[in-house]
Amino acid sequence: MHRKRWIIVLASAFLITPISIIACVRLSASQEPGTSQGSQPANTESSSTHKSKYRHANDLLIRGTVFDNRALSLRGAMLRIRRAGEKKNRWETQANSRGEFAIRVPQGSDYEVSVEAKGFAKQSHEINAKNGNAEEKVIFHMEPVTGDKR
Repeated sequence: MHRKRWIIVLASAFLITPISIIACVRLSASQEPGTSQGSQPANTESSSTHKSKYRHANDLLIRGTVFDNRALSLRGAMLRIRRAGEKKNRWETQANSRGEFAIRVPQGSDYEVSVEAKGFAKQSHEINAKNGNAEEKVIFHMEPVTGDKR
């Protein structure tokens, strides 16, 4: 008698569980804003999740090269980018072994790119990201700090 109860309990647990899972999935899909129950299959993502993701398709690509005073590429130069009028730098990167760098920033603002390297004077360059260009090239020719023998 006791054994039959366990069989009934286990059998009912297996029958109820898949139905409750399906009901929970449908309930969560119908609670998303802008969707009605049954308008989407339960296993697909909502289109509202794609709207919240940031896409880089409209960004401005700032790329360039850093050279020293002898026209050789300057490896390891630190580049910092900030919006014009702000004090805080928002993006930074380093020049690679060939002195090249590339970084993406959102369109619609003016930016200031500054470059620093040991033994060289700091330089900066203004970039207009309001004109809709997809790419802006910048070349820095670093000058040694006065009094530095290099």
